[in-house]
Amino acid sequence: MATQAAFYERFERHAGGVGLKGTSTHYCPGCGHGLAHKYIAETLGELGIADRTVTVSPVGCSVFLYYYLDTGNTQAAHGRAPAVAIGHKLANPESIVISYQGDGDLASIGLAEIMGAAQTGIPISVIFVNNAIYGMTGGQLAPTSLVGQKTATSPYGRGHLEGLPLKMAELIAQMDAPVYVERVALFDAKNRVKAKKAIKKGIKAQVDRKGFTFVEVLAECPTHLGVTPPEAEKWVKEMMLPVYPLGVKKDLLAERDWGTLPAPTFEPAEVAAVVGAGAEAPQRFAQGFPQTAWGDDIALKLAGSGGDGAQTAALLLARAAIHEGFDATHIPSYGPESRGGTSYADVHVAAHEVGSPAAPKPHVLIAFNGPSLTKFGPAVAPGGVLLHDTSVAGEVPAVADGVRVVGVPFTKIAAELGYPITKSIVALGALAGATNLLPKESFLTAIRVQLGGKKASLLAVNEAAFAAGFEAAQPAN
Repeated sequence: MATQAAFYERFERHAGGVGLKGTSTHYCPGCGHGLAHKYIAETLGELGIADRTVTVSPVGCSVFLYYYLDTGNTQAAHGRAPAVAIGHKLANPESIVISYQGDGDLASIGLAEIMGAAQTGIPISVIFVNNAIYGMTGGQLAPTSLVGQKTATSPYGRGHLEGLPLKMAELIAQMDAPVYVERVALFDAKNRVKAKKAIKKGIKAQVDRKGFTFVEVLAECPTHLGVTPPEAEKWVKEMMLPVYPLGVKKDLLAERDWGTLPAPTFEPAEVAAVVGAGAEAPQRFAQGFPQTAWGDDIALKLAGSGGDGAQTAALLLARAAIHEGFDATHIPSYGPESRGGTSYADVHVAAHEVGSPAAPKPHVLIAFNGPSLTKFGPAVAPGGVLLHDTSVAGEVPAVADGVRVVGVPFTKIAAELGYPITKSIVALGALAGATNLLPKESFLTAIRVQLGGKKASLLAVNEAAFAAGFEAAQPAN
């Protein structure tokens, strides 16, 4: 009896799974990704491991793997799939983890990640689709583009200034830790059979706890070559093979055995001991989760330019919430702040569990400068609170219905205290005063913990800054 491949029965995300598109991929005619998907899906079915497999696909055409494979899946940031894959493997050693990446992703922005992952040797399987071009993003020069190849960013052909093509299979194979490295192609039936065997061998090696495996697949991209699918197959055979010779580059499967990865612990006491936390529970001051109209998952955004302290305030806010026993997340985003733009941090405070750490429509915004106020002020949710530094950001943009605008001169207050760097603490005091999100002592405890040790001498002025911000945010009598 044939084993069913690990595809979804219908591809719901492709045109809603309706008609022919419900059983076909969206890839361009002649694209190699469809065949690579097929061989992975067949392998998972044949080995009976689909239900314990996690695929990791990052930015690029490879990102759409989750449309089609009925497995666990994580989307990774550009180039970071190997790091995410290692996280999955260490968190759940019995899982089968596949990092599926293209050449622009793996060999360019993700070069450090793939090298680090390969040298650890941790048993994950990497499928590397090399079509010598940035496919999804517009046909730019890739690290694997050929000498003389014309692309969107090398219109006269790749020359010395663009560097020579990067041979990833050879690079990975010369490292000590990987156990199996092979390069295959898809341009004819014979090589497709070999490609399927190599992919299966690389994945089965993980099932057998052998170690890190890497299969490079030379694939066609007719769209950006500007040719027909048969012509693209011919181009791969005649142009790519002399640069990227096929075959096994390394095979130590018979002599290597990684063994069993240690099972991780998720017991709070053991985790706390690892990070150096004390056994005693922190003192709590809140009588329960904040009673607001914002529900049991409150989103906040703190934004400013470099040096404003938005990130510091966000971290202290998240810690204060965690000390109270709530779930809290803090996600920093560093934009071009060193050049006068805006960086920000998204914070969530939830009664039980944060759903998503992003805060595109925050219930509370703390704006430390004018660009942040202009950019994020209109996004504050109806009924929310907008806190801004009137010392530098006085003009408030149009906001949603019911948004309460509270202006506090963070910078001026901090300067009058003689410590301009405390304006982030002034802002936290203003947040406490304007929203009653957490008791004052919750914030002050987080500040005291943060300033313990070498910074203890600054505790008094920071407490004064918090008190001043709290007072300034109180409604006028």
